[in-house]
Amino acid sequence: MYSDLGQNLILPNRALVGIFDLDNTTWSFRTRKFLDQAEAEGRVTALGVDLPRSFILSQEGQAPAQIHITSLSSAALQRRMEESMF
Repeated sequence: MYSDLGQNLILPNRALVGIFDLDNTTWSFRTRKFLDQAEAEGRVTALGVDLPRSFILSQEGQAPAQIHITSLSSAALQRRMEESMF
C-alpha cells in the first residue's frame, strides 16, 4: 500500500516511521536538535511553501531516515494513510 503525502510525493506505507505535529513536537529540545541535524545532513524535504504543520519520518531499507515537512495536518495525513489501506 502507498500513501499520498502531497506535492506528488507517494511513499510505501512500510517506509513510514511516523507522522508528527510540528506544534506539539518542536517544544522538545531533542526533536529540534534531531530536525536541525537532519537538515544539516540534507535529509529534509519541504513539501510546498505554505506554513508547515507536520513532518513525516520515513526510512526505506538501510538508507538514512528522511524528513518530509508538509503543510498538511497530521490528522489529514493519517486519514490519507488509512484510506490507502482499503
